[in-house]
Amino acid sequence: MTWIRQQLMKAITLGMIVGSALIIWKALVCMSGTESPVVVVLSGSMEPAFKRGDILFLYMSKDPIRAGDILVFNVDGRDIPIVHRVIQVHERQDTGEVDILTKGDSNNDDDRVLYAQGQLWLQRHHIMGRAIGSLPYAGWVTIILTEKPIIKYVLIGALGLLITI
Repeated sequence: MTWIRQQLMKAITLGMIVGSALIIWKALVCMSGTESPVVVVLSGSMEPAFKRGDILFLYMSKDPIRAGDILVFNVDGRDIPIVHRVIQVHERQDTGEVDILTKGDSNNDDDRVLYAQGQLWLQRHHIMGRAIGSLPYAGWVTIILTEKPIIKYVLIGALGLLITI
C-alpha cells in the first residue's frame, strides 16, 4: 500500500509541475501577444548583438515596425523562425500595410534569398514578434537536445527511471 501511495504522489507531483509549466507558458503567450514568447537563437547571423544559444523574449504590439527593430519571423515553406534586423520598411499609403526587408547583422546581403521563392518583402503576418530582451547562452540546452537526440533519449530514460524508483 505504501509503495502505491508513493507512486501516486510522484505522479501527482509530476502532473503539478507539468501543469504549472503550461500555465506559465499560456500566461506568457497572453501577456506578450505572440504564440511564441520565447525563442532560441540558432545561428550566428545576428552576432555581435545576439549569439547562438541566446534566448530572446518577444512581444507583439500594434506599434509601427521601424528600421533597426529586431524581429522574429516565419518564412513560407520553412519551419524554423528567423531572428534578423529590419533594414527597410515601406508603408503603402492606400492600405496602411507595410513591406519589411530584413538582414542578419553579420550577413553581407539582405534576407531576400531566405524568403519564399519570388517573395521580396515580409508582411505583418510573417512576424512572430519583436525582441525586447535576451538571456545569453541559456538556450544551449535546447540546441544540444535538438542536435544530439541521443542525449534527449538518455535524459528521458533517466527521468522515467527516477519516477519509478
